[in-house]
Amino acid sequence: MTSPASPTALVTGASTGLGYAIACGLAQAGYNLAVTSRDVARLDGLVRDPAVQGRKLVPLKLDLRIEADIKQSFAAAVESFGDIDVLVNNAARALLKPAVDVTWAEWDDVVNTNLKGAYFMSRTYAAHCIARGRPGCIVSLASTHGLTGFADRSVYGISKGGLIQMTRMLAIEWVGHDIRVNAIAPATALTVSRQKMHDAAARERMLARIPTGRFIAPEEVAAAVVFLASPSAASITGQTLVVDGGLTAT
Repeated sequence: MTSPASPTALVTGASTGLGYAIACGLAQAGYNLAVTSRDVARLDGLVRDPAVQGRKLVPLKLDLRIEADIKQSFAAAVESFGDIDVLVNNAARALLKPAVDVTWAEWDDVVNTNLKGAYFMSRTYAAHCIARGRPGCIVSLASTHGLTGFADRSVYGISKGGLIQMTRMLAIEWVGHDIRVNAIAPATALTVSRQKMHDAAARERMLARIPTGRFIAPEEVAAAVVFLASPSAASITGQTLVVDGGLTAT
């Protein structure tokens, strides 16, 4: 049985990877959750996960490239919970390809999801908070690729760099409405899906870039989200918390 006073969070792209870990981390911190995926059936594993049991969890369909989806999914979340205390912009598309080979359609696919979609989801959330006269909190998942240069990941890195600047701009614009806006930039987190995507040699090359000598644990990223969403971070806005094992310090 859940408490009516439980805080609520909306996490995009929660079916796998970091979004899944973030949803579990927030649930364990006491949040009820609206979680999204382009395919709602892919959220079944999260719904059954012991980490979210005892919390109210509402799965929603969302394709961030479609404006109507953003409006409908957010409206459904509000209908379920009344208000959303925290928005986590996590859903993202990756692209590993030389810049000279990137097509117009591939650019749109990545940027419309990672940046444009996150912007309009944030805008929808902020408009809701402002209309209700209530505070809000947005945490977006950026990446160290948005802070450094790296071959064959230009579009992804550009989208994440834009997300970092979006965080600064929206934080200042909405500070008077008590809406905090922050981002997290993790280095490579060895999620289950990433383990399947890369062979051992590729993982070793990625690991060699991280000074601490280990990949970021998804639970560490989730803990950073929980912190930025908490009252302990009440004076933090417009910032990007880098969780990278020292990668960007080298």
